[in-house]
Amino acid sequence: MIAAIKPAGSNTRGLLAYLYGPGRHDEHSDPHIVAGFAMLGMPDPGRDPDATLTQLARHLDEPVRLRNSEFGKKVSDHVWHCPVRTAHEDRHLSDTEWADIAQRIVEAAGIAPPGDDLACRWIAVRHADDHIHILATTVREDGRRPKLHDSGIRVGDACREIEKDYGLRRLKKGDRTGTRAPTQAEMHKAQRLGWEQTSREWLQDCIRAAIPHARTAEELLGYLEADGIAIKARRGPSGDLLGYAAGRPGDLNKEGEQIFHPGGKIAPDLTLPKLQARLEAGQPVEHPTARRNRPTTAWHQATEALDSFRTDLADDTHAQAHITALGELLEATSQKAPIHLRAELQAASKAFARAQRSQIRAEDRAAHAIRNAARDIVHTATGPDGSALAALIAALLWAGIIANRWHEAKGHAHQADAARQALHHLQAAADQALTPTLVVLEQRQPKQETRRTLAHDVRAAVPDQADRILTDPSWPALAALLADAEAQGHQPHQLLKEAAAQRELGTARQPARVLITRLQHTSRNPSPNLRAEAARLRTTAAVTGQQATAAQLPAVPGVRPNRPRR
Repeated sequence: MIAAIKPAGSNTRGLLAYLYGPGRHDEHSDPHIVAGFAMLGMPDPGRDPDATLTQLARHLDEPVRLRNSEFGKKVSDHVWHCPVRTAHEDRHLSDTEWADIAQRIVEAAGIAPPGDDLACRWIAVRHADDHIHILATTVREDGRRPKLHDSGIRVGDACREIEKDYGLRRLKKGDRTGTRAPTQAEMHKAQRLGWEQTSREWLQDCIRAAIPHARTAEELLGYLEADGIAIKARRGPSGDLLGYAAGRPGDLNKEGEQIFHPGGKIAPDLTLPKLQARLEAGQPVEHPTARRNRPTTAWHQATEALDSFRTDLADDTHAQAHITALGELLEATSQKAPIHLRAELQAASKAFARAQRSQIRAEDRAAHAIRNAARDIVHTATGPDGSALAALIAALLWAGIIANRWHEAKGHAHQADAARQALHHLQAAADQALTPTLVVLEQRQPKQETRRTLAHDVRAAVPDQADRILTDPSWPALAALLADAEAQGHQPHQLLKEAAAQRELGTARQPARVLITRLQHTSRNPSPNLRAEAARLRTTAAVTGQQATAAQLPAVPGVRPNRPRR
C-alpha cells in the first residue's frame, strides 16, 4: 500500500472537482465519501443529488475562514491531499475497510489524533476499486495548525501495519534515503516531450555518470556544463561554492525560462556537501615503494583495489564509503567497456545507485583506492584486453555480493534489493566477458596426464570445493590456464590457494569460472620459478646452437620436477 502525501495546496473546491469529476481519462466511477471527520450532516455530492461541491468545500474550509477573519493573515497552504493505493494483485477492499484505513492514516499523520475533538476536518473519497483520496484542511477547530512534521514517515509506518492487518502486499519500510518519485505533472511533461525519463531522473543519471570524471565539486559542475547541462551555482561573498541546481536542456516553464532542480531534490546523496565529501576527501601520501608492484593498466589497478573490499567492510563508516565508491567504479567501467557489454553494465550501475546510500555516514577517505581507480578508468585512452576486463567484472560481481550481504545484515531492505538487481546484470556481463577466453582455453586443453596432475593440485589447494570444480563444465579451460601459468613460472598449487582465498567458492554458481578470472588477474606477473626459467633459457640456447640438457641443471630445493606437458 502506498500513501503519497502531495504538496500543500490552497484550492479545496478545485481538488474536490477533480475527485468527483470523470478523471483525466474517464477512469473515475461512482465517487463518494467513505469516511470523514463527522459523517453526520456531511454533504456528499456523489450520493446526495442536492449537495454541491461548493457546499462541501465550505464545510471543510470553515475553520480556515474563521482563522483568516480572526488573525487577518490569510492561510494559503491549507489543503492536505494524500492518495492511498493498494497493489494490483491485492483484493478489492470494501468501503468499510477503506474507512478504517483512512482513519488510521489521518491519525498517524497528525491530521486527526485519536480522541482529539478539535482536530482538522477531513474526508476520504473513493472513485475507484483500488484507491481512495484523503483531503483535509489543515486548520484545527481551535484555529491552530496541526503538527505535520515527518508525517510522511508516520503514515508510511501505518501503511506497513495496515498491510499486515489486511493481508495486503507487504512493502519495505522506507529509510529516507530514496529519491522522490516523479510527480504526475513531471511524467505527463516527459511523455508530452517524448522523453523516456523525467527531468530529475535524467539529471540524476547525468550527475552520477560525471562523478568519476571530477576531483572537486567545481570540476564536476564544469564537466556538467560542458556536457550541455544548465547549472546554477550559488556562491558566497568570497566566491565559495555554497550550493547548486541543475536543469535539463529544453525543460522550460510557461514563461520559457529554464527550470532548475536543486541537487538535494534530484537525489539525497547529490547535495553539494555530500558531493564535496566524496570528491574532495583527503588523499593519503603514497610511499614510493608502493609503486613497485603497481598494475600496468587502470583495469588491473581497479581489480587490485577491489581485492581488499571484503576486509574493508568491518567498520560501518568504511563499509558505506566503499559501497559508494563501488558504485562509481561500476559507472566508470560501464562507460569504458566494449559496446557489447555496456547495456548490462549500465543497467547494473543504474540499479546499484540505490544501494550506494543509506543512513550510515560514510568515511569517504577510506575508499580512496577504489575511487581513484574509477577516475583512472574514465581517463584511460585505451580499452582493456579481454582477460583484464573479465577479471574486473568478476571482481565487481564479488564486491556486489559482499555489499548485498552487508546491507542484508544491517536490515537495509531497499539497498539489498537494489544490490540484487545489479548482481543480475553483473552476472550476465561477467558471462559475456569471459566467453571468448573460455573458447580459446578449451581449444588448448592439456593432455589427460597433465589434467590428472592438475586435478591433484586442485584437491590439495581447495579440498572442500574440489569435486564441484572438477565437474564444472569450465574445468578443461581452467586446466589449460593452469598449465599455461606453470609454463610461465607459476606453481599451480599456490596460485589456486591464492585465488580461492580471494572469495569463498561455496556460493559460486560455477567455481571453475571464478578461479579462471582470479587466476588471470593474479598470474599476470609471474613469480620466479628457477626450473621453468632454466627450461626457457635452454630452449633459447638450442636456437643459437648452444645445446643444454636437463641433466646438467643444478637441483633446486623445494621445486618439483617438470611435469609432462601437453
